[in-house]
Amino acid sequence: MEVPARSPDGSEQCPQGRELMASSTGSTLCMSSSRSESVWTGSTPRSRWDIYRKPLVVVAVGVAIFLFGVVITSLACFLKEHKKVYKMSGPAFLSLGLMLLVCGLVWIPIIRKKQKQRQKSQFLQSLKSFFFNR
Repeated sequence: MEVPARSPDGSEQCPQGRELMASSTGSTLCMSSSRSESVWTGSTPRSRWDIYRKPLVVVAVGVAIFLFGVVITSLACFLKEHKKVYKMSGPAFLSLGLMLLVCGLVWIPIIRKKQKQRQKSQFLQSLKSFFFNR
């Protein structure tokens, strides 16, 4: 009879289906599942901040870079020294900020659509299990 292996700190057991890997010291380590696996299985409910954190950060960084580009471009109009540098770098920051802003704003509806699809999929799975497990 085989005893399930424990993680290095001894707190949790490795699932039966996981591979065990021998380290150089001879002990066994549990191969941890990737973080994305728990995201797609839907086992734990996630808060809105966890879901929309990355696109909101991209939008915020895009707005900040865009505003920095506006400031740099306006400096080209008011300052006479280093005018060529401001004229070159200002539009570059404007376009980079706008690109990040648009990417973040497009990312949000994509996440909403995936959430709806996942809810439909979970509902259909529960219906299927209800009817076929009788």
